[in-house]
Amino acid sequence: MPALGLGTWQNDDPERCVESVKTALELGYRHVDTAQIYGNEAAVGEGIAAADVDRDDVFLATKVWTDELAPEDVAASTRESLQKLDTEYVDLLYVHWPSGAYDPEETLPAFAELRDDGLIDRIGVSNFEPEHLDAATDALGEAPFANQVECHPLLRQEELREYADANGIELVGYSPLARGNVFDDPTVGEIAEKHGVSAAQVSLAWLREKGVTAIPKATGEDHLRDNWASLGLELDDEDVAAIDDLGRTDRQLNPDFGPDWE
Repeated sequence: MPALGLGTWQNDDPERCVESVKTALELGYRHVDTAQIYGNEAAVGEGIAAADVDRDDVFLATKVWTDELAPEDVAASTRESLQKLDTEYVDLLYVHWPSGAYDPEETLPAFAELRDDGLIDRIGVSNFEPEHLDAATDALGEAPFANQVECHPLLRQEELREYADANGIELVGYSPLARGNVFDDPTVGEIAEKHGVSAAQVSLAWLREKGVTAIPKATGEDHLRDNWASLGLELDDEDVAAIDDLGRTDRQLNPDFGPDWE
C-alpha cells in the first residue's frame, strides 16, 4: 500500500472532486480513498480516468455503508460502486463501520466471494477495535488486510497500532490532521518550525514513522503539494518522542452508531 493517500471525505462537489483527484495523481499520489456514503464515487472515477496515470497504477479503495452490509446488499452495492467508479475492480473494499447490518459471520464471507470473483483485491475494515478484529479474523479465516481508523498526533491509537503490527494488518489513518487541530498544538508547531515545514507535514511524517498510512483530505493544489512533501521529511528521535508524549486523546469522530470507545 502506498505510504500516503488522498482522502475524499466531504469532497462532494463533483467538478472539484474530479480536479483534485486528477491533480493528486499527477503530483505522484497513487492511493485514493472514497466510500459509498461520501456520494462522490463517480467523480473519483472521473478524476482517475482524467489523470495521465494508468488505472492499474492506482490503489483505489471504497467502503460499504452500514445499511448495505447484509450479504445480498454487499454484492449489489459493490457492483454499483464499481459502476460509479468506472472500474472493473477496487484494490481494497472496507466494511465502513461495525454497525447497522454488519454481522461478521455473514458480511465478511460476502466480501470474500467478491474477492473470489475478482471484483475486489483485498478485504478491509474501518473503525474496528481489537474485539471486532478478532471476530472478523475468525469469520474470514485470516486477518483483514487493513483497518482504517482515526489516527493523528492527538489520538495515537497505540493499542490498535500494536494489534496491527502483531497481526500483519495495515493501519490506515483518516483525519490525520485532526480536522486542523494539530495546527494549534504547540509541540507540533515547534517541530514544524525546527524543520522549516508545515504542521501538516510533521503530523503526516509522524504517522509514517509509526507505520500508519495517512489519507489526508485535500482539494487545492497547494495543500496537495504540502501533504505530498511530507514524504521528504525525516523526524528525529526527539521529535517522535515529543509527539508520543503528548498524552492527548482528542477523538474527532464519534457517531452514536460507532463502537463504544473508551
